Amino acid sequence: MERSSSNSNLMAMSQTAPLTLTVYCDGACKGNPGPGGWGVQMQWPDGAIAEYCGHDAQTTNNRMELKAAAMAVKLAPAGSHLIIWTDSSYVQQGITSWLTGWKQRQWRKADGKPVFNEDLWRELDQAVISFKAQGGQIDWHWIKGHDGHAGNEAADALANRGAAGETLLPEQKEHKMQANQTQVATPINATELQVAMHPAIRVTTAEIKAQGERQLVLDTETTGLDARQGDRLIEIGLVELIGRKLTGVSWHVYLNPQRPVGESFKVHGLEDAFLADQPLFHEVVTHLLEFIGDSDLIAHNSGFDMAFLDYELRQHGHPPLTERVRVIDSLQLAKRRFPGQKNSLDALVKRFTVRQRERTYHGALLDAQILADVYLAMTGGQVSLQMSQQEQGQVEHRRIKGRKPRGVMGLSLQEQAAHEQYLAGLDNALWKTLA
Repeated sequence: MERSSSNSNLMAMSQTAPLTLTVYCDGACKGNPGPGGWGVQMQWPDGAIAEYCGHDAQTTNNRMELKAAAMAVKLAPAGSHLIIWTDSSYVQQGITSWLTGWKQRQWRKADGKPVFNEDLWRELDQAVISFKAQGGQIDWHWIKGHDGHAGNEAADALANRGAAGETLLPEQKEHKMQANQTQVATPINATELQVAMHPAIRVTTAEIKAQGERQLVLDTETTGLDARQGDRLIEIGLVELIGRKLTGVSWHVYLNPQRPVGESFKVHGLEDAFLADQPLFHEVVTHLLEFIGDSDLIAHNSGFDMAFLDYELRQHGHPPLTERVRVIDSLQLAKRRFPGQKNSLDALVKRFTVRQRERTYHGALLDAQILADVYLAMTGGQVSLQMSQQEQGQVEHRRIKGRKPRGVMGLSLQEQAAHEQYLAGLDNALWKTLA
């Protein structure tokens, strides 16, 4: 599948800096308080338009105006110059005039009363700080609402779509090119993605050229077993396969979990002091989603990794990955192929002729690299680059069609009783003489 036109715009950042985007944001609420939504329209220099919206079941108009402004900053490419228009004087005055005083007074107004919607003002403030730390610039402007301006009307329409329950975020985004534009969308490669990424993210460049379906092998490290109980991601690693060929491209980041790692240190070996200097999830999520795109994800015991990723995505206003991409669980593949046997990653490494690596501690990128080797070995090896995609499909079809399913058959109660009766009749059985 082709990527949307905003990806080609992101690639252009490496050639023209800074990239200037005109952004319109708006909020809507049915009842105030009541169901609400936010909307953002982002206009690119080549005429492409990106549109986003989101929903909140119980909110106010001011909160949705704030959420729209925060999402506009979060969704913009790092290092760009944003010209943001809002029809909320509450947002425009707050971000340009009031915010500094509120922060100096520990989020209190001049009369000592708490700042309304403090959580969203904090979210917007942090988004702006992070954006500027990566070289971005923002100009805030007020525009009269419902006055016929195309950009403002479009943002209002998006906010109302959100209020009606619709969500439109990066991997679902709609883009419209002007009629006279002929630019063709081009997939982002690792080098181009580095333009918009946090300094803590490490992306390696391709070592080979490959064609075919893109898949990403995923692994994570966490502080524990359950995100709902407060455990958090501390490391994410991804390795790229194209046409079942390792390209050399990988994506890796350590994360600050904002909590002690505790006993999980024995698994991953990552210390609290080291992780305290790493970025928060929301600082890397946009780049992570751009890198993943619509590629399949391969993970061992994928339910564990995806539960943590989806939890973080929901906490930061993104739909879960499991609703947007196909996830392949290599553990389930192994269980179907080797029923009743050990199917941990270490066990599969021994079962297949997979290159051994030093592995005192688990690490997300290292385990993703190991899993990539195991997955390819378990599903038929790397397909030659000389083989066409059609031929690859025919080979895969023959392999699957010719393979008989394996399984473990259990005994019925009647069969088990008959078996025990038979054994009881063996008076001279060897095990009875040794008992």
